[in-house]
Amino acid sequence: MKIYKNFILPYLIWAALLIVIPLIMILIYAFTTDGNSVLTVSFTFDNFKNILSQAYVSVFWASLKVGIITVLICLALGYIMAYLISRFSEQVQSILILMVTIPMWINMLLRTYAWISILSDNGLFNSFLGFFGIEPMTLMYTDFAVILGLVCNFLPFMIIPIHTSLSKMDKSLIEASYDLGANKFQTFKKVIFKLSLPGVINGIIMVFLLSISSFVIPKLLGGGSYMMVGNLIESQFVHVGDWNFGGAISFVLAAIMLIAIKLTEKFDKTDE
Repeated sequence: MKIYKNFILPYLIWAALLIVIPLIMILIYAFTTDGNSVLTVSFTFDNFKNILSQAYVSVFWASLKVGIITVLICLALGYIMAYLISRFSEQVQSILILMVTIPMWINMLLRTYAWISILSDNGLFNSFLGFFGIEPMTLMYTDFAVILGLVCNFLPFMIIPIHTSLSKMDKSLIEASYDLGANKFQTFKKVIFKLSLPGVINGIIMVFLLSISSFVIPKLLGGGSYMMVGNLIESQFVHVGDWNFGGAISFVLAAIMLIAIKLTEKFDKTDE
């Protein structure tokens, strides 16, 4: 038991320094006013009242809308890809999953810059259209560019958990469904999809939380005028210098994440 404690201690220290203490600091900033010293700082709810202004409410709404669209696209594409991968042998599945995860080894910033070179007015896509005499299209700094970047970056977070559920599925249940007279659609609806629901829920949670909190992709592909919650938090901490208001926004974003996790629990009450 003492050996296990020695292994746990470094993780506890790491978690305290990089997770717990920053969260406590955000909480303190969110409920206090800015002051020149600790003595002049006072408790307040004004930081949260400012969030209710129309400008900031629209930012939250835009982030939720983009997050939901990203989740739906990733779910449709991710489930199909995960299901197809699960149909192969275990050795082939390992290779295909490796191909899915390899792009994640590349820094997200580099992947986003790659999309800039593809979607820009003089990029690869418009150059391809010009080869056939088609007028160039404006793709950069649009919702399409932002959602495309989010989907491409976060799609593996949908594929991997769904594939994990599908690969662990008891294949005899599928055979039993066919033996009892169910067709392919009924088997998928009643057996395969229900058994893969834990992976679907985990994928939805991860993609949604990553999407609404992202700031690099909207900033680069959406332009400086494209604002999401992640960009708003960054601007308050980095550019404006209002750490109290930034802490309040971060606190609200964390609350939204917890609510999203709680809402998904009712779809998967048996899986811990």
